[in-house]
Amino acid sequence: LGVVAAGAPIEAILNYETVYIPRDMLRSGRMFALRVRGDSMIDEQIREDDFIILQSQQTAENGKTVVALIDGSDATVKRFYGSRNQVRLEAANPRYKPIVIRPPERVQIQGVVVGVIRKYE
Repeated sequence: LGVVAAGAPIEAILNYETVYIPRDMLRSGRMFALRVRGDSMIDEQIREDDFIILQSQQTAENGKTVVALIDGSDATVKRFYGSRNQVRLEAANPRYKPIVIRPPERVQIQGVVVGVIRKYE
């Protein structure tokens, strides 16, 4: 478990912690969870301190919400739109502009969001 930015990308650092995932969120294959920092995905109901549950995969369909690693070190959660010439990572908050990356090889998808866990205090 680590932390991912929902805002400006942050350096990806692993931090091991245990999160219990409801059985109905589990899928086949490798899965992992990340804690969210920031509010760029608020209109998709992904908020600060939520845990996002991800299916580990290196590709995604356009429009899917992914965790992307930019230039091998900066991670962010955004909607993914890829083409031959570029990758566009879009927030779900109108206060944030899309991040456009050229060439697209600078972006590595780490996983696709399949669920959100929120703690109420």
